[in-house]
Amino acid sequence: MTKIKLFGVREEDVPYIESWANQHQVEVDLDAELLTVDTVDRVQGFDGVSLSQQIELDEEVYKKLNEYGIKQIAQRSAGFDCYDFELAEKYNLIISNVPSYSPHSIAEYTVSQALNLIRNFNDIQQKTAEYDFRWQPAILSRSIKDLKVAVIGTGRIGRIVAKIFSQGFGAEVVAYDVIQHKENESFLTYKSTLDEAIKDADIVTVHIPATKDSTYLFNEERFNTFKKGSVFINCARGSIVDTKALLRALDNGTIKGAALDTYEGEKGLFPSDSRGKGIKDEILKQLIARKDVIISPHIAFYTDDAVKNLIVDALDATLDVINNGDTALRVN
Repeated sequence: MTKIKLFGVREEDVPYIESWANQHQVEVDLDAELLTVDTVDRVQGFDGVSLSQQIELDEEVYKKLNEYGIKQIAQRSAGFDCYDFELAEKYNLIISNVPSYSPHSIAEYTVSQALNLIRNFNDIQQKTAEYDFRWQPAILSRSIKDLKVAVIGTGRIGRIVAKIFSQGFGAEVVAYDVIQHKENESFLTYKSTLDEAIKDADIVTVHIPATKDSTYLFNEERFNTFKKGSVFINCARGSIVDTKALLRALDNGTIKGAALDTYEGEKGLFPSDSRGKGIKDEILKQLIARKDVIISPHIAFYTDDAVKNLIVDALDATLDVINNGDTALRVN
């Protein structure tokens, strides 16, 4: 019987893993720990591996996977920037991901965070906790339908975000993407440059992948081009944003508020239980403490539909490589 080892397994994953294994008559072994030099020997005797990895792998891990006859790594996420493709090639490993597991979940979360920022949710909650029930200018907000929304990246997720804002709220939506999709032009207007899309927007939301070109795409210079009093949402990748520059833009009033579901220093923290341990990241502490920032631990995707699709697609890809030598979901 085919045997697959899964690392980084959480409680909510188990029913979907067991259902898939029964359906395909595959033996699975579940491990809550991540794949590291210390845990890689647990792979011995298995035919395939699936991970939910955030931290990079040492070369020794790639080497041992090869020695144990493993031909692939199936990542249970869209992001795969923790993998070294040169090492994967050196040790004959196919890396796969799950490019689309629930774009609606992420889009819905993005819109909800935009609403929270525009409607001053953090400030209202803080005042209510202090028994301050007054109606006052500090919590006065605007209607979404009267605002301009800039969607940066109009792929699977960005397209849905734009459609919700345009057709759901009646807002004006502009967008920037290196590829302009004609089918989207019924509900958004493409701009020729990123700065042109941003300059008059009340809401800027980002939906692009992490690449060398997108690293710190939102830096001090770019934040200075934002409309004063605008809000910024990043449910994409943390490396896209220079967090120190964002904090300065918040401090000087250029940006009214920010919602971050991803953070450049999140590896090793999201997801983790740091209760009673504290955290050493002073920038993250600042983000958490601010009432003009909503930060969440990379959970925009986190719905039952998404969890199921991540499991099923990753295990399907694992089985494809074991049985056929390749998968349509490979990224290297």
